[in-house]
Order: sequence, then C-alpha cells, then structure tokens
Amino acid sequence: MAIPDQSGKRLGGKVVFITGAASAIGAAIARRCIAEGGRAICADASPDSVANLAAELGSCALALECDVTDQRSMARSMSAAFDHFERVDGLVHNAAAPSLDGTVVDLDEEQWRLEIDVTLTGAFIASKFAVPLMISSGGGSIVLVASQFGHVATGKAVAYCAAKAGLVHLAKAMAVDHAGDGIRVNSLSPGAVATSRLLQRWPDLETANKDLGPAHLLGRIAQPDEIAAAAAFLLSPDASFVTGTDLLADGGFATR
Repeated sequence: MAIPDQSGKRLGGKVVFITGAASAIGAAIARRCIAEGGRAICADASPDSVANLAAELGSCALALECDVTDQRSMARSMSAAFDHFERVDGLVHNAAAPSLDGTVVDLDEEQWRLEIDVTLTGAFIASKFAVPLMISSGGGSIVLVASQFGHVATGKAVAYCAAKAGLVHLAKAMAVDHAGDGIRVNSLSPGAVATSRLLQRWPDLETANKDLGPAHLLGRIAQPDEIAAAAAFLLSPDASFVTGTDLLADGGFATR
C-alpha cells in the first residue's frame, strides 16, 4: 500500500518511534502523529494490541514488538523501523511499568527495579539506539514522558516519583549532549490522565475524575488526546527553539 503524501502538514514525512504505543497515551500520540502528517512506529511489549493499532492507522504505521529493557530487542526494533521508513526523526519514550505503591520500607527491590528499568533505563536504551539514526536522518526531537510527580512528590510512590524525576533530568542532560547533532530533547509531564491505569484504584473514570480533578487548577483530569497534542508540539518545527525543558501538561497540578 502506498504511503500518502502529507508533506504539507506539521509533521509531514517525519518518522516517530513511540514506545508503550499499544494503548492510552501512547496510542493517542501515534494517532496524533499520523493526523499531523507523520509516520508512527508503534512499539510495545503487547504484540497483539500494537498490531491492532497499526492496522487501524494503516500504511503510515508500523507495529513492532519491543522490550524497552532489553538492548537487543530495542536494537532490532530500531533497525526494523529504519529499514521500513528509511529514517527516524523522533522518539517518544512512553513505556511505563505498573505503578506499585510502597515506601522504601515496604517496596521490595524487584518492584523498585521494575519501575526504574522500564521507565528510566528504558528511556536510556531507546535513546541509545535512536540518536544515531536521528543523526543520519538530519536531526530530530526526543520526548520523554514523565509526570507531575517528577516535580512534586506523592505518598507511597517512591519508585514512580524517582523514575519520573530521573526522566526530567535525563532529558536535560541529553539536550546538552546532542544539541550539536540537531537533536532537541525535552520531557513531558502530564497530570492525571483518563486511562485504564486509573481503574487499578478507582471503579470508573468518572469517579477518578471526581476525586482527582480538584487537585488540578482546571478542575478535571486530562484526556489522552490532550497529552498527545503536547507531544506533537514538542516533536514539531513549532518547538524548534525548545530543548532541555519539561513541559508540564498537568492542568496546574504542580502550581499549588
């Protein structure tokens, strides 16, 4: 199937590799990239879900099974993406581990390592293999999806808070290292978002919004499409002078 020419759009022709793309925020970012004229490499550890997403999105998308904690898996996926689209212009690291409650006393080391490995080390591994391909493509943009809890702490979430704060500073350090390569690096910190992850703690999204919304200045939680719009901005030429920063798309949560 021929890939349509969408060069007139904001992300026209740009190829974006998205980890954790199978659902929620990742899937919304993939859809937004294509709507903006780009191509989406939908990478996820859930092969059936990501294949269904790519089938929905058509010839502008490529589904890849990928374990962000495994360098060999990531190397294969990046190579396959480059072979398919012949370039990589962007990376969105959105993969996240199941968030597990716990203080440093009651969280075990395996749970700690899972959070750090997927969220923070996964960003390191994905960037390690994306940066050379982006350099060969003439530069690009990297977006690390962090959290408002990378700025302010919440109780019994030490691994999550530490991992997300690490992403914010990793983006800054990478921005320093790769500005000369024409690569911009930023983090994106959402507030609470209406996704299935909230259903681990609330019976439905309406109840979650009722409980969590008042903590945000806008009085509600976000929709995945709103976070995708922020990611698309950071990936696009509209953010051409934006690097080494964190974009708080948190409805004012961290302002309080």
